[in-house]
Amino acid sequence: MAKLSIHTENAEFQIIQALKLNRSKRNALHEIFIEGIACIKQAVKADIEITRIITRRDFPLSDWGTSILNRFEKATHIEMQEPLYNRLCDKTNPSELLITAKVKTYTLQDINTENPFILAFDRPSDFGNLGSVVRSANAFGVDGLFIIGHGIDVYEPKVMRASLGSVFFTKTIYIESMKILEEYIQKNNITVIGTDSTGAVSIRDAQIQAPVMLVIGNEAKGMSVKLQALCDNIVKIPIAGTVNSLNAACAASILLWELYKKLGKTDYF
Repeated sequence: MAKLSIHTENAEFQIIQALKLNRSKRNALHEIFIEGIACIKQAVKADIEITRIITRRDFPLSDWGTSILNRFEKATHIEMQEPLYNRLCDKTNPSELLITAKVKTYTLQDINTENPFILAFDRPSDFGNLGSVVRSANAFGVDGLFIIGHGIDVYEPKVMRASLGSVFFTKTIYIESMKILEEYIQKNNITVIGTDSTGAVSIRDAQIQAPVMLVIGNEAKGMSVKLQALCDNIVKIPIAGTVNSLNAACAASILLWELYKKLGKTDYF
């Protein structure tokens, strides 16, 4: 294993920092920055290519941390002085190590074409919401997560942590235009189910079969007019309280669970 010791903000430090903060840099290098034990464990489980393992100088590693160093011999081990290391960390109590890793870019051709179950999120703008939606998509058997329009990056560190690392097991695709989305829907004969608090049909009563795409609207503005036009039906979650809508991530989880049951993906019902 190659080993580097960094004492100042040199070029290598700046690359690592850019992978954390700069979406364009991540996209150009197909490489990401990962913080947090849960996320790192999921990245290891997903068998993605780890490129750097970053530790603090003179900071003893646990047996787990040592096993990571021993397992990924092709990665570069970078030791940093603690103040420099802490500059890369968002957490008050930093993890014993940080990593960078290569990630795969998915395309529409990577999605299962036999009765796919798709979740589309329209212009997500909140890190926690997107991470939670990714986590629910993974939990309820979604074949692909489509990000529609200008939305935040699924590989933002805050999104990855909110997903508890499930981002590494979710095929996320950024849809470049409505035309591409419309062609995909027509080609695969997909039923599009929109969601809105004023929907005409309760999700409990809706008759839904795969192939299907569930659309979650932007947190503040809901679904775009163009997405609404693609919907075959718009459903709502029946609510008993005085509020008329739910947080986007909460609504997505409820809707995905209902579709999970309707599509026969669970033996519990």
